[in-house]
Amino acid sequence: MDKNGKLKKKFTPQKIKPGSLVSLRDHDPAFLPSLPKVNLREEAEASLSHSVEQLKALQELLYASDSWSILLIFQGMDTAGKDSIIRRVMSGLNPQGCSVTSFKHPSLAELDHNFLWRYSKEMPARGRVGVFNRSYYEEVLIVRVHDRIYQAQRIPDPVAKDTVWAERFEDINAFEKHLSRNGTKVLKFFLNLSKEEQRKRLLKRIENPEKHWKFDFSDISEREYWDDYTRVYEKMLSATSTTWAPWYVIPADHKWLSSAMVAEVLLRTISGLKLKHPVTTPEKEAQLKTARERLERDTDS
Repeated sequence: MDKNGKLKKKFTPQKIKPGSLVSLRDHDPAFLPSLPKVNLREEAEASLSHSVEQLKALQELLYASDSWSILLIFQGMDTAGKDSIIRRVMSGLNPQGCSVTSFKHPSLAELDHNFLWRYSKEMPARGRVGVFNRSYYEEVLIVRVHDRIYQAQRIPDPVAKDTVWAERFEDINAFEKHLSRNGTKVLKFFLNLSKEEQRKRLLKRIENPEKHWKFDFSDISEREYWDDYTRVYEKMLSATSTTWAPWYVIPADHKWLSSAMVAEVLLRTISGLKLKHPVTTPEKEAQLKTARERLERDTDS
């Protein structure tokens, strides 16, 4: 914040305007903000540190007010930096008030329920911050790219596939509106990574023995569907960026910039909720007075 207590906008990512038609060609994965006469990386690191420090106090206020919860959703191609952003942005928060959920392939039990079921169970409670490393948006992304995954969901009407994606967009928008109306602020970040940068990051994993555990050959296979994923990401961003749950496009080729941008959005959002500590009731005042009197008498002398 500046000396007047106002948040400075240095690393604010582009927000997708509701109803707009998105083309990722208009979003540069290697974008760098124009901040003259500064070391951009040092400035981004300083901004991130500032945001993390401010978020510490705001997290306590979020918990004390017990009215809102925050849900952060991260989507992007493999190696886009989801894990590192989550680690860096959440580094200053109390782990007791946070949860991070990574969604893998659904179990048989999960496939026996509607496509939002397993995600709704992991929503953060009031006063808490929840993070989805991938989310129900996979149900209109990988499920759409790979027909075998859609078939495994056993949708009863075989004709439904003609309209299922528009209907899922509608369901997701309604679900997020329900969350917003009931006190969950949804922040959605699409990590926009270039294919060339992904290639470099995958090679680093192969060349560094300490990173071998992170390498999955399926990441190579999925690169063959890059254009297909680009198309479904564009459709997702176009259909599900709303006033109550907008999408932010994060240029992901520079991880240090991505973290600063996400942290700034999170800080600005929680600050905008105008949270307050609970009002002390007369009954509470009486309890506090009695407690003080007892503690003052309870001495060793």
